[in-house]
Amino acid sequence: MASSDYSSGSRVQRQTPPPRQRGGKRKPTGRKKATFGSKGRNSKSRNSGSTNQLAPSLPVRADRRRLVLVWLVILGGIFGLSINLFRLQIGQESSFLKEQASSQQQQKILPFVPRRSITDRKGDILALDRRVYTLYVHPKLFKQSPSEIAQKLAPVLLREDSTTPTPSELLELFGTSPSGIKVADSISEQIANRIQNLRLDGLELLESRQRLYPQQDNTADVVGYVNPEGKGQAGIEYSQESLLERTMPSLSFERAANGAWVPEQIATGFIPIDDLELRLTIDTSLQRVAREALQKSVKEYKAKRGTVIVMDATDGSVITLANEPTYNPNQYYKFDLERFKNWALTDLYEPGSTFKPINVALALESGAIKPDSTVNDEGQIQVGGWPIQNADGSARGAINISDVVKYSSNVGMVRIMQRMEPDVFYEGLKRLGLGTTMGIDLPFAATSTMKTKEQFVSAAIEPATTAFGQGFSITPIQLAQLHSLLANGGKLVTPHVVQGLYNSKSQLYWKLPLPEPEQVFSAQTANSVLKMMETVVKEGGTGTRAAIEGYRIGGKTGTAQKASADGGYSSNALITSFVGILSIDHPRYVVVAVVDEPSSGRAGGIVAAPIVKSVMEALIHLEKVPPSEISPDQ
Repeated sequence: MASSDYSSGSRVQRQTPPPRQRGGKRKPTGRKKATFGSKGRNSKSRNSGSTNQLAPSLPVRADRRRLVLVWLVILGGIFGLSINLFRLQIGQESSFLKEQASSQQQQKILPFVPRRSITDRKGDILALDRRVYTLYVHPKLFKQSPSEIAQKLAPVLLREDSTTPTPSELLELFGTSPSGIKVADSISEQIANRIQNLRLDGLELLESRQRLYPQQDNTADVVGYVNPEGKGQAGIEYSQESLLERTMPSLSFERAANGAWVPEQIATGFIPIDDLELRLTIDTSLQRVAREALQKSVKEYKAKRGTVIVMDATDGSVITLANEPTYNPNQYYKFDLERFKNWALTDLYEPGSTFKPINVALALESGAIKPDSTVNDEGQIQVGGWPIQNADGSARGAINISDVVKYSSNVGMVRIMQRMEPDVFYEGLKRLGLGTTMGIDLPFAATSTMKTKEQFVSAAIEPATTAFGQGFSITPIQLAQLHSLLANGGKLVTPHVVQGLYNSKSQLYWKLPLPEPEQVFSAQTANSVLKMMETVVKEGGTGTRAAIEGYRIGGKTGTAQKASADGGYSSNALITSFVGILSIDHPRYVVVAVVDEPSSGRAGGIVAAPIVKSVMEALIHLEKVPPSEISPDQ
């Protein structure tokens, strides 16, 4: 009953408190449990002050700690951001970020600028840049059947080797991959336009630039070639890179609000490109004649190689420089590296008897002999314990200087040069430029070699072998340079193939600077030797196969043993040559032909002289050289 009352009273207390009496005090219930409950409330009421101070203390402290921690984190973040901002704006990262921003908002490009063209002395194109295209097909994008595409494309497509594929070939090619099939490259702009006009889906033409050499192998040894990156690798393309490359300012672009790139400013005419071309001294017509004559001789005598050089003695201009074998610069990648070497100026050889006229000029200039002097040709002599003999084995006795040259007497030449002091002879050779490199504008020219002065002076055999063109080495181009001394009145000129830069109106813009010619021989000495060389192509001389009717031609044959790799000379390897001068009464052109290791007909007058004759006949026609005024006693 008590528990029920308690339970009931308990519910009453929670729901509706008892009414107050007038005295303002509650009426006591008299129940222990109720009294206990009442005391609890009164106790709580009396101690309400202390309860408000102690009960919430733990949550408040925790809130304060969290607040302090949050502020510390915020302050730490602000401090870190400040440091980072300082580093980015003022510190080392500043310049990096500026570059990053610039790269995103601005762009500079160097527009493609074609290399300057190369032309011959008449303005005919030898090298130029052109647009070419590579054709790719994507069969998965075809909207017509592959066979229909092949039928339409085959007649239009002209490949690099000047052939057209058959439809069946194209169809087979289309089946190799669903996309990205390379069909042909180096397609001309004209053919590319025809392909585009077919309006076929699945075809892709990619544009690129290519260096084109219209003369193909005719002028390869002079012009050279460029690699796929457009850098010269041989010839003029290599040595004159700075003249052939156009330098252009870069174009600046900024990113617009829509993200497109727009130029900062467009100058008048947008990109000004000069119309200059590099003009050479080469004559392509004469070059072709020289190559044909050289090819014929090399093939006929089964020779290893050959070269032909034509030089204008007045200033050293090289009109022709042809080698056999050679290469096609349009397809240089199909040839051996050996072909790219212009051996007319990179390889040394002993010139043999073609050097005899130069030695005669040295002896005349020094006063050791006179044009009418005579020497004794015994046919065979000993010098320093070494035997020296004439190539034909003959002994002519007392002969004049002209006959020494005419019959190419080795013994006679030794006797002439023995009249000079060895040190005088040596210094004369040095004045000619032996032992130095010529200043030619083609690359990789070799330095001629000769013995030291001590070796030359101390050993009697050295001046003796040098007398007939052995014991030292030069290049074919240097032989042409030295014979120009005799054709131009004794002046040493610099061989060169570059004329200068010309504009589209053939007006000279820049000229190749050349050193002033050095007077080495007197004009009298040069003329005296020329007359001796004229006897070589006359009846009884060693170079009659170079004679041209109506013209006074000077010449000199050369047939020299080749030095072997293990020392001494080869018993069966010869190098044959011939030097011709057109003409004796009006000397101007020097023509040199060198044929290396012919298998038969070994004399220079047989192998090389006909080449020189063919070239001089073409030169007479091209340059309209008038016939010589031949007197009855000539």
